[in-house]
Amino acid sequence: MSAAAPAIGSRRLVANASGIPVLLGLTALLFAVHIAVGAKALPLATVFEALADRDRTVFDHMIIWDLRLPRALIALTVGAALSVAGALMQGVTRNPLADPGLLGLMAGASFAVVMASFLFGPAALVWLPWIAALGALATALIVYCIAHWAPGGATPLTLTLSGAAISAFLGAIISIAHLLNEDSFDNLRVWLSGSLAGRDIAMLYVTGPWIAIALALALALGRQVTALAMGDDVAKGLGVRTGPLKIQLLVVTVVLTACSVALAGPMGFVGLVIPHVARLLVGSDYRWIVPYSAVIGAAYLLGVDIIARIAIPPREISTGIITAMVGAPVFIQLVRMRAR
Repeated sequence: MSAAAPAIGSRRLVANASGIPVLLGLTALLFAVHIAVGAKALPLATVFEALADRDRTVFDHMIIWDLRLPRALIALTVGAALSVAGALMQGVTRNPLADPGLLGLMAGASFAVVMASFLFGPAALVWLPWIAALGALATALIVYCIAHWAPGGATPLTLTLSGAAISAFLGAIISIAHLLNEDSFDNLRVWLSGSLAGRDIAMLYVTGPWIAIALALALALGRQVTALAMGDDVAKGLGVRTGPLKIQLLVVTVVLTACSVALAGPMGFVGLVIPHVARLLVGSDYRWIVPYSAVIGAAYLLGVDIIARIAIPPREISTGIITAMVGAPVFIQLVRMRAR
């Protein structure tokens, strides 16, 4: 039995490692298709030609580089960031229903951006990533404090309920702000629905390095998150300093969530659904859940945004609406499974 265990572990390692190139290939294909589809369909050959050798005098190349490539890159980035944030939250809280949306981080980031715009005007949006990060961090602390003060402490159930309550409360305040100043709110209406349309590539230049650092830290902390997911006592027994680790993971999660909200608005259910798909493929080892979540999340949001653009031509549906339509049934099924 003991001799078979290393062989099984070795086979799992090979299987998990071999899955990454397959997923990267699928993501690359979806990336190309994402650029090709739209109001004007473009052949994939034209897409590859434009990416390999840009000609500024060719109109199709201008469409690809100025409009579609930035959108595809943002979809790729946001999908990976939100999926990893959700995976980390589920591991730390040991709550399969945790994600940046359900625990209030997205609502907090959105609320901070809306209030800054409401109070200071469009000029405040220059600081959008930092405003979103401050809102997400403050909301995370408030949700934890409410859950901690509840009978039984900060359990997965109280965290989920506290996050849902805070999200609803902040959403109500956003609606009031809309009624008081419709002109200011109109500039954020599409953004609040979770949209990739018309996103500025300059924002990706600002948030991209922070997302890259946070993803690298998430990968580096994967082994410790696996221990933490088995319980604080087990993690301490394995030599993990749980207090500092939780602070690091909170910072990583806030950075990923805030930067994603800054790029595309609140995009619900991505961080909830994708980590569960990753677990089905690789088990409970966060050394693999994190990279699988990143790649699957990137491919998922590219695919969802393709659907949002072609579902009812010539109009577009906000990508956040599609993620909610897909994620809500999955969430209901997860709740039913947990109830059993």
